[in-house]
Amino acid sequence: MRSKGFEGMTCSMASVMGALGDRWGALIVRDLYLGLTRYDDLQRSTSVTNATLSDRLKALEQNGLIERRRYQSRPDRYEYVLTEKGRDIGLVLLAMVQVGDKWNLNDLDGPPLRFFDARSGHRVQLALVDAQTGKPIDPAHISVEAGPGADDLTKWRVARRAISNPGTLRS
Repeated sequence: MRSKGFEGMTCSMASVMGALGDRWGALIVRDLYLGLTRYDDLQRSTSVTNATLSDRLKALEQNGLIERRRYQSRPDRYEYVLTEKGRDIGLVLLAMVQVGDKWNLNDLDGPPLRFFDARSGHRVQLALVDAQTGKPIDPAHISVEAGPGADDLTKWRVARRAISNPGTLRS
């Protein structure tokens, strides 16, 4: 049974989670990001039931994260590829991988995956950077302000943060 969606929430994070749908959607996007494109490969990688996989693929397509492309006729067979939006959401999953690797909650011998720049061969990592200078920012020094799309609840959250963490808001 799928949980209630995030419709009507003024929250960019909720909209991303809503587009992914659930944990199966996130794992499917992970696999597509890794280059798996065929239904059978996605099913094998996730061990999800066929009914769930079909449902999640349709939802991901409706949410604009993937595109279904026919690669064979008679019988028709399709592959699934990430759209630009899907590739961007892949960055969220890469952040989760990076945090998971850092904290090694499953007590593994090392990271299950490593990501590299295909041109240089150097490992890559996601980082917070100053939008003007490109210099790294420590997450402890992040401040928050309500943006132009903020609703009353979002403004309340920001105001509550100001009470709990004075000095972390911009005016």
